[in-house]
Amino acid sequence: MLAADDQARFHADGFVTVDSLIDNSLIDPLKDRFERLFRGDFETGTAPDEVNWQHRSSDPTLTRQICNGWKADRLIASVVLDAGLGEAAARLAGWPGARIVQDNVIWKPPGARSLGFHRDNAYLSWYTPTEMLSCWIALDDTTAAGGTMELARGSHRWPTGSDAMGEFHAPDDYRAPVVAAAETAGLELDIAAVEVTAGGGSFHHGWAWHGSGPNRSGRHRRSLVLHCASSEARFRRAGFADGNGPVYSRYAHLTGDEMDENHFPILWRSDGYRTPGI
Repeated sequence: MLAADDQARFHADGFVTVDSLIDNSLIDPLKDRFERLFRGDFETGTAPDEVNWQHRSSDPTLTRQICNGWKADRLIASVVLDAGLGEAAARLAGWPGARIVQDNVIWKPPGARSLGFHRDNAYLSWYTPTEMLSCWIALDDTTAAGGTMELARGSHRWPTGSDAMGEFHAPDDYRAPVVAAAETAGLELDIAAVEVTAGGGSFHHGWAWHGSGPNRSGRHRRSLVLHCASSEARFRRAGFADGNGPVYSRYAHLTGDEMDENHFPILWRSDGYRTPGI
């Protein structure tokens, strides 16, 4: 999936764009599943962990987002639980293996507003090592005018004291946090848009600043995102109140710090292990 120069580009820029991440035959069926999920139709009978937009009850100008759609839909699961994607994430991150922390089902229809710039690792004090590596998969051809994801080149190497969480959904100035971080660090800001055809996408580092502008095109922009942690990740109870800890700490055992593979399955590990059943 990744060539040697892809890995070099990832380590230099904090992200790498890939032309093909999923088979094209999956694109239209996945779009159909997006329709069903945002109508509240959950194939498995299990609700996703976070539903931030619902048909007929939510602001139509907001970007639609669901977290852990894989628990509600088997086709979504077949993509985000893929061993090849897990292996690519682990190799880029330098981990012995990768487990899924969450997925994002994101739908930005024409006219939908922005998603604020942020760093994924800033939300993760509830587990350790506090690291994430993400795979972003486009289900529509993407353009800068269409509100595709944008990343600040090299920002994964910036200081981590300037990564305060700002407004995520529809901020007035979606780039304001990354502009402030660059100014504080005295660094030049170089923003790149992920422009790919449907089925392509990118991998990005957990400390890479990223966000997306409003969709000013006349086309929909749907994406499916896989967020991975190391296969060796463990709960950190001291961080349960921070970031999205209040949501995912519900899966912690009463004793011990292990992350239950029923909820955070291991996608790939260098010794050949993969959570049975997925």
